[in-house]
Amino acid sequence: HGLLWPDGHIGNPDKLAGLLVAGVEGVEAADPEIPVMMHIALGGQNAESVFWLDNMIARGVRFDIIGLSHYPRWHGTLDDLKYNLTDLVDRYRKPVNVVEYLDFKEPIHEIVFSLPGGMGQGTCIWEPIGWRGGWFDREGNATRDLFDYETLHAKYLVEE
Repeated sequence: HGLLWPDGHIGNPDKLAGLLVAGVEGVEAADPEIPVMMHIALGGQNAESVFWLDNMIARGVRFDIIGLSHYPRWHGTLDDLKYNLTDLVDRYRKPVNVVEYLDFKEPIHEIVFSLPGGMGQGTCIWEPIGWRGGWFDREGNATRDLFDYETLHAKYLVEE
């Protein structure tokens, strides 16, 4: 996990944090009102998520929102995801989003939007026009997934 390997690998936490701090400082220099999200690919992996976030916080990485990817093959079950999101909200007092996923659209929305204190902000499907599980099949026909969003929008949209 990390970015710009090998320097930005979690195995080099000081260098990784340095890259993240520089990115946050760049965002803040452009507009201090822009919220910063820490995106980690550890949806249902609680111990790993806590390890990652604790390491970055200890090294001065500032962020406003936690974003997670969730693919059951790599990141655990939906119950694992729910446990992790609930724990992260409790532990860090920051809103969370599932910002990359493909399967289980309605259950993932239900998990995110039922988090304590309204701390689940939203979700973002990965590659909605991709070849597997997206909005269109190989022949270009709309799949059920395209129409799920009308239902999800009506159920979860927060009016301001």
